[in-house]
Amino acid sequence: MESTKNKGELDALLAVKRKEGALKYGKEKNQLYSDGIDAVATSGILESALNVGDKAPNFTLKNALNQTVSLYDDLKNGPVVLTWYRGGWCPYCNITLHYLQEKLPEFKKAGATLMALTPELPDNSLSTSEKNKLGFNVLSDIGNTVAKNYGIVFQLIEKVAVVYESGFGLSKVNGDNSNELPLAATYVIDTNGIIQYAFLDADYRERAEPSAILDALNKLK
Repeated sequence: MESTKNKGELDALLAVKRKEGALKYGKEKNQLYSDGIDAVATSGILESALNVGDKAPNFTLKNALNQTVSLYDDLKNGPVVLTWYRGGWCPYCNITLHYLQEKLPEFKKAGATLMALTPELPDNSLSTSEKNKLGFNVLSDIGNTVAKNYGIVFQLIEKVAVVYESGFGLSKVNGDNSNELPLAATYVIDTNGIIQYAFLDADYRERAEPSAILDALNKLK
């Protein structure tokens, strides 16, 4: 599992947002979010989620344009970089998606396909894709069905769920009242369907560095 100690260009961008968030929110709200992260960290999800060496479950989902996309079909053309984001409402997700778009030519040069999954309903994922001018598939994993197969779904603590609901209407964005979200996980999957790189972190403000993803892809050659 990738360590978040390997900081890079993406983390430098996220660090600015982390600092802004700490200043923007009061002590009580910062503590609330910290409690939410701690709850994920102690839930056992990081230990039970699929990891390096595991077989990646196949899935078929619709992209933002209502086209069908299958993991194993894409694997016929080369390795796949599979990444999850919480939603277009999450600033850390938008920073990450935008940076992944910048690095997309490098992923393609390494022979890989990039796809991003989100529990958001298709209309919301389309607006996120358009807003970030993304050149890769953004797939709606409604009900976190695929994410559950990868073992990366957790339930928000009640206080955070209340803030998200009043702030932007999480239940409306996702189309359910589960208050469940995926980890901001990233996997590199080889053409045999085996996970060769896994980034798993309880802290949604931490993300896989594209440089680490590219290192994993280059090792597959």
